[in-house]
Amino acid sequence: MKNVVVIGGGIAGIAAAHKLAKEGYKVTLLEAGSQLGGLGTYFKHNEQWVDKFYHCQMPSDNPLLKLINDIGLTDQLYWKPTRMGFIVDSKGFSFNTPMDLLKFKPISFFERLRFGIVSVSIRYLGKGKDLDNLPIETWFKKLYGANIWNKILKQLFLSKFGDHSGNLPSLYIWQRLGREKNVATRGYLKCGLKGFIDAAANGIIKLGANIKLNSPVKKLIENGNTIDVVLENETINADYIVSTIPLPQFAEIVKGTKFENSFRDPKLTYQGVVNALFFLNRPLDNYYWTPVVNSNTEFDGVVEMTELVDKAQYGNKNMVYVMKYCHRDSDLFKEDENTIAERWKKQLLNLYPDLNFTEADIDDIKIFKAPFVEPIYPLGYSKIKPDMRLNGTNIFLATSAQVYPNITSWNASTGLANEVVEKLKQLNEQRSFQNSL
Repeated sequence: MKNVVVIGGGIAGIAAAHKLAKEGYKVTLLEAGSQLGGLGTYFKHNEQWVDKFYHCQMPSDNPLLKLINDIGLTDQLYWKPTRMGFIVDSKGFSFNTPMDLLKFKPISFFERLRFGIVSVSIRYLGKGKDLDNLPIETWFKKLYGANIWNKILKQLFLSKFGDHSGNLPSLYIWQRLGREKNVATRGYLKCGLKGFIDAAANGIIKLGANIKLNSPVKKLIENGNTIDVVLENETINADYIVSTIPLPQFAEIVKGTKFENSFRDPKLTYQGVVNALFFLNRPLDNYYWTPVVNSNTEFDGVVEMTELVDKAQYGNKNMVYVMKYCHRDSDLFKEDENTIAERWKKQLLNLYPDLNFTEADIDDIKIFKAPFVEPIYPLGYSKIKPDMRLNGTNIFLATSAQVYPNITSWNASTGLANEVVEKLKQLNEQRSFQNSL
């Protein structure tokens, strides 16, 4: 059976390696870091394994839920209703029901009605339109009105996508609504992300694959009909490559090689994230997810994870994540973690004055950063999105830049990995048939 090297041990790499090994290929999974998981990495805190970044499952996450089942963790999955808050101009609101919307004072009563009508109709309103070439600002201003855009929606998009937000293709946001149509119900694994990663890794190994950590790829070099994967201290020969690493990193490992000419690089900008995890001695406000707009904070959202997860998993502490999306070259991303923690601690305490939180209620703070989280898609991206296979080569790509127009998520990455493996199988079977003639 053919040798396949999977580059990158995030969720796409895990899903691809598992499916390839299950199909009988000889698989080597390479991860540059010390843990598999990508944004699903974890750390030990007071003898408990804790997720560095927040994650959940949606009921519509079919590819991811199938993978969870395949690695034997369905019995670990549970579902729970969650609630959403909204903080605008330092004032908090519930944002879950039509009645909540009618009480949402940052916009006028007429605008609240308009917001509700448009939001429930937007899937229909987008049909038949060239949303890939329609800027989200242009479309949403027309649908919702200028004030709702400027006061609410623009701020939400700025928080996730930065200065590029107004020119995002409307198709990406429209498609996003499909995954999040039932946001009140979310899922999580009792075993946490570490349990998921361990089960996935064990499953991959049991299927005969090999996993190498701390193994960044330096270069991909053509070797006849095969490819040499050059590492720090060894070279692995492969019949096929599946790369799941961000495109800027992939561009580096094919730079100056034959493969560079086959790589259609869209030159995407990526948003990274700075993520603070607060361990609190008491609950915050009982909302799982709360966007924060114009409220004197650098962070733009609050996730009270223990509204979804049993806090007994985490030493009976209430876990709260706050986050700021930013470029990896920004001052914030480069800033010292302790300095960020001290400043954001004060901002979090000031955000909830009615709760009378003090520093004594904060048991600990951890800061984590990730440089490649969210690709910023330009208008018309469907036409320049890289193909799953580098033309004329045995290299396949399954990266976050290719899930478009789907939302960047573990589920979309898992689905993409499955598609790429199917294309690799088809190519291999076609060649096997031709060689048999």
